Amino acid sequence: MAEKVMKCGIKKEKGYLYFIDKKGDISRAKMARGRKRTKRRK
Repeated sequence: MAEKVMKCGIKKEKGYLYFIDKKGDISRAKMARGRKRTKRRK
């Protein structure tokens, strides 16, 4: 069960995923959304 331990004061921006990296720091990555479809081969 998840538990909130502390507030860190980060302002979240739209389109980014926030996570805790291996070093224990808070990191962000741009979310992959709206991929273009590739053409199918016949």
